[in-house]
Amino acid sequence: MSKPSLVETIENRTYDEIQVGDVATLARTLRPDDIQMFAIISGDMNPTHVDPEYARSSEFREVVAHGMWGGMLFSNVLGTQFPGPGTVYVDQSLHFARSVRVGDTLTVTVTCQRKFDHNHHILFDCNCTNQAGQRVIYGTAEVIAPTDKIKRPKATLPEIKLSATRTSRYEHLLEITRGLTPISMAVIHPCDSESLKGALLARDRGLIDPTLVGPEDKIRALAEEMHLDLAGCQFLNVPHSHAAAESGVALAREGEVEALMKGSLHTDELMSEVIDQATGLRTERRISHVFVMDVPTYPRLLLITDAAVNVAPDLTTKVDIVQNAIDLALMMGIVEPRVAILAAVETVNPRMPATTDAAALCKMADRGQIRGGLLDGPLAFDNAISLVAARTKGIKSVVAGQADILLVPDIESGNMLAKQLEYLADALSAGIVLGARVPIVLTSRADSARTRMASTAIAVVMAHARRNNTDK
Repeated sequence: MSKPSLVETIENRTYDEIQVGDVATLARTLRPDDIQMFAIISGDMNPTHVDPEYARSSEFREVVAHGMWGGMLFSNVLGTQFPGPGTVYVDQSLHFARSVRVGDTLTVTVTCQRKFDHNHHILFDCNCTNQAGQRVIYGTAEVIAPTDKIKRPKATLPEIKLSATRTSRYEHLLEITRGLTPISMAVIHPCDSESLKGALLARDRGLIDPTLVGPEDKIRALAEEMHLDLAGCQFLNVPHSHAAAESGVALAREGEVEALMKGSLHTDELMSEVIDQATGLRTERRISHVFVMDVPTYPRLLLITDAAVNVAPDLTTKVDIVQNAIDLALMMGIVEPRVAILAAVETVNPRMPATTDAAALCKMADRGQIRGGLLDGPLAFDNAISLVAARTKGIKSVVAGQADILLVPDIESGNMLAKQLEYLADALSAGIVLGARVPIVLTSRADSARTRMASTAIAVVMAHARRNNTDK
């Protein structure tokens, strides 16, 4: 006895095998993704199908499917099973009797009505009903039926997954500022298009009251060239970027602004002023940086630290880096954030300092030297973010596979990880400096205005948390 094949196949019915009165059926339930996918493929963005707000005012009172979504189910039957492979469409007529709503289950029935022996044409009666038995679509189809038997392995098609647009994902990130009032922010040397637009976008969203620190004539000329409105912006006119960094830090130190935003100057130029022992914004905590990332393939926000400030942190520095990140996560509403301490392997190896640091950090958390989060490490990246990988390797941990915070060994690994997620995984990123007297929006000069605005949202949350602590 031959063994059954595990390969799915697709097989036709030839012209001679089909008799008048033969029937084939197919049932399909309409999902929201079906409507969106059909709109993308066809380019039909009729608001009746894709805009719930508009649809509520239409005759249907809700979003309905494109008529041809139901029509294409007939093509499915004819092309894949009855007659199937080798079928050539000649004619199709359809009449649409009623609309199809999300959740409706359509059953299409294709019946052989007439055969034409001279050219192997077949005329089919096409009927489609919903779950209540009501007629939805009806008509006829004429095809050239295959005369040769065809049986083929079913083609493997790429999986298509709809994901939120970048705009909607940014909007979701901005939700953390709902109900919060604008904060005062000094924007340091916004002398290129994206840094100026980022500040003005944040102003327009009610996130900040900006003070633009830099050469006023240059900033106004840029705004005029780009047709940007500077209404509501204050100016602190200084001649160049170094003076802008010095003056902006002074505003923060004197309590004139609640946050800073880096513009079109080098990071070192701004941060050298921030960390100055005499005139900077240092606290007892080590200054560090966090990338807050929305990765489409990961179910929660991911905080990566430190990928921008501390080059090769030692154990003492990592304690502050972790605590800064935990404190930020708590401000953002992440309850008991999970911290994965990354290394190349999951075991402690004395020849790999990242693994011994990880073990020490976990013990320090056990003893209360790091508070507010759950720590585990060393963990390789796959085990930190994938439950499947962690279970495959037998790792039992409340952190593995569901990390909120990734502590990287050094700036090189962190920067590469963040940039890979941004450019290869379509992650949205926001950057913020922690551990100073005020939050500092620190993004790359290549980052878009929208990225800068998203980073500002985090600064707003931090500034309000500081207000609340001061009021207590």
